[in-house]
Order: sequence, then C-alpha cells, then structure tokens
Amino acid sequence: MNEALLRSLTPSVLGILVRRGADFAAAEDAVQDALVEAVRVWPADPPRDPKGWLVTVAWRRFLDATRADTARRRREDIVDEEPAPGPTPAVDDTLQLYFLCAHPSLTPSSAVALTLRAVGGLTTRQIAQAYLVPEATMAQRISRAKRTVSHVRFETPGDVATVLRVLYLVFNEGYSGDVDLAAEAIRLTRQLAARVDHPEVAGLLALMLLHHARRAARTAPDGSLVPLAEQDRNRWDTASIAEGVQILQAALARDRLGEFQAQAAIAALHGDAPRAEETDWVQIVEWYDELVRLTDSPVVRLNRAVAVGEADGPRAGLAALGTLDDSLPRHAAVAAYLHERDGDLATAARLYVEAARKAPNLAERDHLTRQAARLNARGGR
Repeated sequence: MNEALLRSLTPSVLGILVRRGADFAAAEDAVQDALVEAVRVWPADPPRDPKGWLVTVAWRRFLDATRADTARRRREDIVDEEPAPGPTPAVDDTLQLYFLCAHPSLTPSSAVALTLRAVGGLTTRQIAQAYLVPEATMAQRISRAKRTVSHVRFETPGDVATVLRVLYLVFNEGYSGDVDLAAEAIRLTRQLAARVDHPEVAGLLALMLLHHARRAARTAPDGSLVPLAEQDRNRWDTASIAEGVQILQAALARDRLGEFQAQAAIAALHGDAPRAEETDWVQIVEWYDELVRLTDSPVVRLNRAVAVGEADGPRAGLAALGTLDDSLPRHAAVAAYLHERDGDLATAARLYVEAARKAPNLAERDHLTRQAARLNARGGR
C-alpha cells in the first residue's frame, strides 16, 4: 500500500467533496472512510485512477451519512450527482483548504490544529506535542474546531498569518518527525508566496529552504542523527542556501521584521559558516534576542541558551537555561550538552538519559542514548 500516494491525494479529494456541497467536517469523515477502504481493497485490486476511486467512494460515504442524518435531508436532491467514472481533473486544492481551516471564526491555535489534523495528516498526538499540551486537550480542541467550521463555505477567506503558522508546523513535523511533509510544505509556501505579497511569507519560505538544504547531512547511512556541528557541509544544498538567502535579504530590506525572517536569519548564519567553529554565534544570539522580543516563546529562549553557551561559554548558557521551566521539551538535552561542554560528564550523562526518555521520535531518542553511553564509557576509564 502506497501511503505516500494516499496522503498526497487526500487534500484534493477533500476539496472536491467540499466544492460539491459537503460541509467540511462531513467531507473529512467521508474521505477518512474512503482511505480506510483503500487500505483494505487496493493491495488486491489497485484502481487505474486512484484519485477518481477515492472521490467516488468518499462521495458515496458522504451521501450515505447524509441520508442517515434527518437534520440534513435537504441535501438528498444531490444523491444522483455521484461523480462519473473516469479520470478526475487534477486540481490542487491543498492551499485553499489551508485557508478554509484558517477561518476567522476559529482562534489561531484551533485553526492550526484543525489544519494539521484534517489536511496535514498529522495525528492528534503529534499536534499535541507541537503545542506542548496533553493529547486529550488537543483532541477536544480539534473537535470544537470541526463543529465551528462544519457549515462554512469553501470559498470563505482565511487568515494569512494562521496559514503561515500551519505551514511552519507542518514543515517542522516533516523535517524532524515521523511523517515526511517538509517538501509539501515548501511547495505550498512557494504557491502562497506567488499569490501574497507579504514579507513573512518570504521569510518562511527562506527559512524552509535554508533548513531543507541541510537535510541530506542530518542523518548517517545507518539512519542515526548527525548534529549540526558534525555534519558534512559538502552535502548541503548550496543552491537552496543561496535561494533562501536571496529571498531573506529581499524580505529584510522591507524593514517589516517578523519571527520567520528572524529565524531565517539564524539559519542563514549557520549556512554561511564554512566550518562549525566559524559560526558567528554572537550575531546568532542577537537574532535570538529579536525573536524573544517578537514571540516571548519559551522554546526560543531555550534555543537562545544554546547560542549563549556557544558565544559566551557553557556556564553563561547554563545561567540562561536556569531561568526556564525544566519541563520544556528538549530542556534536558540542552542542559546535558551544556554540562558536557562545562566538563561535568556525570551530570551530562544523567541528563542525556533523561532527555532520551522524553524524546519525541525514535531517531532523537537513539541519538541521546548514544550520547549518554559515550559519556558513561569515558567516565569508566
């Protein structure tokens, strides 16, 4: 079963159902039913037109649900409008669906959660981790968002800032998580940049390109993570770095700084360093100061502590880290790194073990476990 194919077809099929008159929540349920049926049927009987098959099955499931719901019997005049067999026109509805989920009736956090779940294909657990909330809380938030937009028309405009936030989170999950969505997020952000003249759209695109340029060097042949300082910079995509820097410079020249531009500036400084030891950490700390001013995010402050540790020494980094809640994701990993740089190997090893237990994915857990084993081996000599 080609799960990547199913994931790529989902937004378009969902968009077709909504344009045909299905409300968003019912359309999503119908498409999910069709995906389950595809997983069951396709291995033995693959369709010639996968998208057309999904549209037909999802539309039938929607009509079945409509007939069963007495409150929606007014829709029964469309029962005979089942899609005709044959290829379905290739229309990319994904970006439009992002804007639908960013409807003004939703809070930004609910809009992001709904889009990540309905269009991005992320699980409720993954979204909860991104938001630093319990999974049950996120499930309730998504359910409320579905109810809110259940009768919203497809063409209703949404909020650009919320769509940017969704694209950013989708890219992050694809870049470091269990589902490969990074390339799709870049594609959609390019589409958005072509339609919307906004410096933060450009900033986000630059940020994605600069991070994605390093992707080939992020893992070893055995799949293990390679920290930034140890990556083979010859494997970085210099064309993507150059494009990202060019887009960023044009955005910064407009003097309308936003958080994505500031993050892209940090990524550009990493990309500009021929060797890890030549990284301009002082300037990176200055950009993190701008990010703290713009967002006041605890995650930004956590990353700033790492940069301070590189620019001013590990004890300065630990002092910055000491002002933060130690329940923050990756707090233990940062503390372990800074303690190791300060020469306290026993504390660092213990913290690496703690960080491994809290790691959000298998690759990161294995990396942290190896770090702990390495320090424990050194301590035993």
